[in-house]
Amino acid sequence: MKNRLNRRKFFGVSAGIAALSCCRSEKPGEGTERQARINSFEFDEATIPEFQEGLESGRLTVRYITEKYLERIAEIESGDRGLNSVIELNPEALEIAELLDKELKSKGPRGPMHGIPVLVKDNIGTSDRVTTTAGSLALAGSIPPEDSYVAAKLRQAGAVILGKANLSEWANFRSSKSTSGWSARGGQTHNPYARDRDPSGSSSGSAVAVAANLCSVAIGTETDGSIIGPSCVNCVVGLKPTVGLVGRSGIIPISHTQDTAGPMARTVTDAAILLSCLTGIDPKDAVTKQSAGKSFSDYTRFLDPDGLQGARIGVARKYFGFSEEVDRIMDDLIGEMKSWGAVIIDPVEIPRKGKIEEFKIMLYEFKDGINKYLSGLGTAAPVRSLAEIIEFNERNREKEMPYFGQDIMIKAEEKGPLSSADYKDALKNNLRFSRKEGLDAVMEEHQLDAVIAPSGGPPSLTDLVNGDHFVGGSCGAAAVAGYPNINVPAGFIFGLPFGISFFGSAYSEPKLLKIAYAFEQATKIRRPPEFLETADLGLI
Repeated sequence: MKNRLNRRKFFGVSAGIAALSCCRSEKPGEGTERQARINSFEFDEATIPEFQEGLESGRLTVRYITEKYLERIAEIESGDRGLNSVIELNPEALEIAELLDKELKSKGPRGPMHGIPVLVKDNIGTSDRVTTTAGSLALAGSIPPEDSYVAAKLRQAGAVILGKANLSEWANFRSSKSTSGWSARGGQTHNPYARDRDPSGSSSGSAVAVAANLCSVAIGTETDGSIIGPSCVNCVVGLKPTVGLVGRSGIIPISHTQDTAGPMARTVTDAAILLSCLTGIDPKDAVTKQSAGKSFSDYTRFLDPDGLQGARIGVARKYFGFSEEVDRIMDDLIGEMKSWGAVIIDPVEIPRKGKIEEFKIMLYEFKDGINKYLSGLGTAAPVRSLAEIIEFNERNREKEMPYFGQDIMIKAEEKGPLSSADYKDALKNNLRFSRKEGLDAVMEEHQLDAVIAPSGGPPSLTDLVNGDHFVGGSCGAAAVAGYPNINVPAGFIFGLPFGISFFGSAYSEPKLLKIAYAFEQATKIRRPPEFLETADLGLI
């Protein structure tokens, strides 16, 4: 029997716009025919600089741009064949757009993000008329008492927050058997390149919405792979910043050691513009104090089409080998990078001198962090602790756990406080082995500007019965260290995308953006999705 929750209507942009089904889930394998042809979209693949030119010339208005994206979301997401990438829309979006138009006329733009339509992942708090739930029914109706740091910075920059993007529920920290992109509120997010393919997670909706042109740019979050993975399989640029470069207050947490928000965009330029408006010191996130003097208000200054010339790039071969075709394409790209002036050191080995206990640390920090987050919500929290979330899920098993359980949450609840020696020792060793004796060591040994590896392979089939099928990827090294990583589209296999990762030392975003931009400009690999129901396996 189909598990369908109540459908949420969003306000009409104009007569005849269909309702967006924000709360739905679907039968595994439902639908085999191709999706109906998607209408052409005026702003297909439009970039932030193009929007700014249109606004400054008077050819466009913020309201017009916002209306068109809301219409686009209605077209793509309405009905049973939607992508389920948008979980809830902002009913104040047009009002905000009109105010920004007035300001544009009277004062000029606040900056390059003025009037740009953005979707944010549904674990990023907004204190407006949009809920923040991490995709869980346990937080249905929850509106934080104040904006998250990220939401406040977006508003300050003049962005239009269109609404919330679907995600892997609780940022994929509920079950070891989960299916990426599924949440009880939003249902299963679908990959726009082939709807039966895994969108990856946990920032599934953010990546899919960007890929399908349902927003200009989006915000995702990552603990380990949650920006890089979805960007890889949805053919978008994803930037996981150094932990501490972007404030985390007001974001539903997993691990304060590894969590960060970051840009997801169709171009490196747009990702750099979005990152520029997010940096700074967050008074409620002590880690951001470390970024003082290391962050920039304009990362586009580092974008250089000749950025590969003289760049020293190490090839982390340990992350190859899961796909012959990925390896072949990567080797071709490495050869091209050499021809563009890069100095390639192949291979390089990231040392692993001791035991990394990443999952153990996450369990401790999730319990501590989620309990603190819920207590900070006050009366806005339908549940007040991790224990109550677990109890809620059990009481609502049919809706919350139809496909997979909550073994990770149960393990986290069993952990003690952060003052325990077990936690402290594991954290100390993790930081030492992943940083000084890990990535930092290989960067210093070879005087590297970046390390490269495939971000992952093309997407597997979505499997709600058995859960995700992880084949391979390279996000772990930068994630555990808390260091930056950028995914850029690298190629297609049977029409399914995969990406290349550029990662490096703490606060090396300028170098990585420079290299990633040069790679992007030289290759121009990204292409928009065709919204197929299934991949064309006859495609060569």
